[in-house]
Amino acid sequence: MAQALQTPGFLRRPALAGGLLVLATLVLVVAPPILPPQQAEAPSVALAQRDLHFADRADGAVVVTDAATGREVTLIAPGQGGFVRGTLRGLVRERRREEAGREAPFRLTAWHNGQLTLQDRATGRLLDLTGFGQTNAEAFLSFLSTKE
Repeated sequence: MAQALQTPGFLRRPALAGGLLVLATLVLVVAPPILPPQQAEAPSVALAQRDLHFADRADGAVVVTDAATGREVTLIAPGQGGFVRGTLRGLVRERRREEAGREAPFRLTAWHNGQLTLQDRATGRLLDLTGFGQTNAEAFLSFLSTKE
């Protein structure tokens, strides 16, 4: 009868240690972070800032209004402004989850270092819009215009 091959004990330990090291590396790289995602930290000097309300219309358009004056800043036509709509959808979903009202405006701020942030004044959530790319950040940047 043939005997089963056995690996000597001194060879098993390094192989086991190597396998555990590879497994630990994969877990750290592939697994979702254990800590909650950190929110953007706003720089100290704001160049421009505006509090805004966003409202859906029955026809699918989104009306952007200045929270201080109540004046319309812009109208996002149905099917347009995908990044703006997606960003707001996520923030509104978070407001619902935290049972925060719709009254508090969103604060859009352009910073001295080129960063553009959107803060949900109801939940405190702060998004660094420049982290989504220049084109996406520019979709919000136009809302800072003071032309009325």
